[in-house]
Amino acid sequence: MPRLIQPLGFILIRAGVVMFLFWLSFLGGSKFRSKIQGKDWPILILGGFFGVAANQMLFFMGLNLTFPIHAALIMMSTPLLITIISIFILGEKIGPGKSIGLILGITGAILLMSAGKELTTTGSSATGDLYIFINATSYAIYLVMIKPLMGRYRPIIVIRWVFFFGFLMVIPFGWPQFSAIHWAVFTFNDYLCVIFIVVCVTFFTYLWNIYGLHILSPSVAGAYIYVQPFFAAIISIIFAGEKITLVKLAATVLIFSGVYLVSFGFKKKRSDLEGEVLPE
Repeated sequence: MPRLIQPLGFILIRAGVVMFLFWLSFLGGSKFRSKIQGKDWPILILGGFFGVAANQMLFFMGLNLTFPIHAALIMMSTPLLITIISIFILGEKIGPGKSIGLILGITGAILLMSAGKELTTTGSSATGDLYIFINATSYAIYLVMIKPLMGRYRPIIVIRWVFFFGFLMVIPFGWPQFSAIHWAVFTFNDYLCVIFIVVCVTFFTYLWNIYGLHILSPSVAGAYIYVQPFFAAIISIIFAGEKITLVKLAATVLIFSGVYLVSFGFKKKRSDLEGEVLPE
């Protein structure tokens, strides 16, 4: 992006292909064909909006305007946002230590978005950072909302319906950019990149996450969010020439400290939702 494919056109490809791959599970027999209860359809539809449509479109629009390190750091706000949303939706109570963690983490994200105004080839990174932050909020809402369904249905059944509704919502926004793609100018490496993003970064990531959460404890699953900025920084510096600034370092310290206090700094056992953080 945006040399060959615009963000929303890419999301249409991503959501459509992955939806098809997930629905292949329907061929696996009756155990993959559970009937959905009427009360769960609204949750699945909203899950498609927050977990696929809004989530992925905002992420790719933001990534198109900002830097990979910025995106990775801001996405680390997801555990903080999950906690905040759980307070309002689930009535969860927090102590002073967790409150401090929330303040530190959100301050780091705001610092990165407001003070880290660097120019990219597509504009100011601040706009992209804002899109990524709203995306993280959308994803946090999705995790809190979809968690109860994981106990009633097989995860693969939940995720295929989520992608089905999400794909339908993406079509009106992604079709104009998708139809404008000139596939004839793609090189072999360009096609490989698209395949990698669709199959590995999207399909296998969602698939392995939902099954990993059934095997690993919430604390272990949540801990993997910490490796994302590390790898994003190394890869971005080597391949994209991205620079590490004092603002990025300060934001990193604040966000890491905040997430640590919210996730690991308490003797009280955390709820499952606080540990359920999936990478983009």
